[in-house]
Amino acid sequence: MPSPASGTARHDPYAALRLPDFRRYLLARISLTLATRIMGLVIGWQIFKLTNDPLALGLIGLAEAVPSIGVSLYAGHVADSVNRKNIIVATVGGLLLCAVALWLLASPAGGQLLSRDAFYTLPLYAVIFVSGIARGFMGPATFSFMPQLLPGREHLANAITWNSTTWQAASVVGPAIGGYLIAHLGIASAYLTATVLLAVALLLFAGIAPRPLPAPVGAKEDLKTSVLSGIRFIWGNQLIMAAISLDLFAVLFGGAVALLPVFAVDILKVGAAGLGHLEAAPAVGSVLMATLLTYFPLRRHAGRKLLWAVAGFGLATIGFALSTNIWLSLVLLFFTGVFDSVSVIVRSTLLHTFTPEHIKGRVSAVNNIFIGSSNEIGSFESGAAARLMGTVTSVVFGGTMTLIVVGLTALKADKLRRLDMTPVKE
Repeated sequence: MPSPASGTARHDPYAALRLPDFRRYLLARISLTLATRIMGLVIGWQIFKLTNDPLALGLIGLAEAVPSIGVSLYAGHVADSVNRKNIIVATVGGLLLCAVALWLLASPAGGQLLSRDAFYTLPLYAVIFVSGIARGFMGPATFSFMPQLLPGREHLANAITWNSTTWQAASVVGPAIGGYLIAHLGIASAYLTATVLLAVALLLFAGIAPRPLPAPVGAKEDLKTSVLSGIRFIWGNQLIMAAISLDLFAVLFGGAVALLPVFAVDILKVGAAGLGHLEAAPAVGSVLMATLLTYFPLRRHAGRKLLWAVAGFGLATIGFALSTNIWLSLVLLFFTGVFDSVSVIVRSTLLHTFTPEHIKGRVSAVNNIFIGSSNEIGSFESGAAARLMGTVTSVVFGGTMTLIVVGLTALKADKLRRLDMTPVKE
């Protein structure tokens, strides 16, 4: 089939990094990801210690996913109508306020609000809900703003890979920092660290030169038509629809991350520091694979490799659920990250390559609903399933469902199965 990428005479693995504004963007993303990963680990640990209930961990995902999904379609319209840099700065500012609130709640005075009564975790869930709104607007804006920092499409594949690599690298360090801070300095210090990192991200994003919005194509659309255009575009593109659906169900059923506090405390018995290592292990695998793909881009038989990668993710998830050894568990989580990195890069490349610039915000919003929020809804599914089946059985069930989804996609999505991203020679 036709290649979605344009060829170059010589592959330069550092092409995108030579652009100053793109470097600022990556540094801001690193700081932002470190902060959010620390906050995610700490709030999961805090709520599990307060409740000792796996369902409470699932509710963290639901509290963030509901507002994020609720605003996503409108947020996509906004990202294609309003200066994207301004949206990013505003949403990072909102997350900064959420981090300050969590820090205050973890202080001795704020801790009085978390006393054991009927609503002792409600303030924490309220902050998560607000952060979900910010995330719903941030996703389409960052997705559509990043390509505007590039001088041409020849840098796009390289920029996508570096974007994924740095995000995963920050995801490695973030949980490890969070686990260390909880174990040695306490929850309040962990939230304070996240607050400082978000302030750094805000300054870096603010330092990027603004870019004008891409010119719209066709007649001006009313609000309803504009909001729904992302859904129509994805629904009409079988290749993108198949890739998104595969990732959606794999993440929805196959993720064990939400239950890691349960594994750390009750099964592997490794405490807060061990939880940080468990959280970081998938990201270690992801960043190593993403770095490898920077030098050796995924091209021939990309669709088949994607299907095998998601199947590997499901098998590694099942193995992790059955493991009672911390080292084996870390290795298996590492491989879930390796396989997930392939999926992320292929899907991101397809979305950026086939989506016109003027509707990228709206298409990203739909992707955020299906993929971004599926992590949180998957967390709720994992927590509910763990309450009903038990922790280990629920994760085995999720990995098995992932394998079933891969099999059905391989049978039905022939375009994805035949996808090849080998550059066309000029």
